Amino acid sequence: MEDTEIINLYFTRNPDAITHSKEKYESYCFSVANNILENIQDSEECVNDTWLHTWNEIPPCKPKYFRLFLAKITRNLAFNKWNHRYAKKRGGGEIHLVLEELSQCISKESDVLDQVIAKELGESIEAFVRNLPTKEGDIFIRRYFFSESISQIASSYGLTKNNTMVTLSRTRKKLKLYLIQEGY
Repeated sequence: MEDTEIINLYFTRNPDAITHSKEKYESYCFSVANNILENIQDSEECVNDTWLHTWNEIPPCKPKYFRLFLAKITRNLAFNKWNHRYAKKRGGGEIHLVLEELSQCISKESDVLDQVIAKELGESIEAFVRNLPTKEGDIFIRRYFFSESISQIASSYGLTKNNTMVTLSRTRKKLKLYLIQEGY
């Protein structure tokens, strides 16, 4: 079933929308959650919660890219579960590394918790990523949106782990300079 048809089922409040979403995107959503949580049970729980959140979001929201819409919901649920499960002191896992790497791009003096600034910051990062060369942008998104490991990314592109880490490091430096120019 096409995504537009599934979205229309949500708009008509037809429970088959969830069934079709699961059939088409359950394994995709699971991999998004499991890249962050590295725990099968927690990942499955996030995927199950994704369907409820999607049901509650559509309508009024009408996603242009349903797959990414589901990924964003799953990712947010996984981050929330990760935050709850791993207090700052405990650390661990790939997500800890991802957040630590990105923290180098944002000035400590910025009040990124403020919703308006956070939204503007997100839009600036989105514009930055759109202007990257395709491969560099894909590597950046796979690491910092989908929280894939360096090994997974390197394997996907036929790169060494070191080459992938260098690419990400250079991209983070570019991002930092870009954000400084943007006033962050």
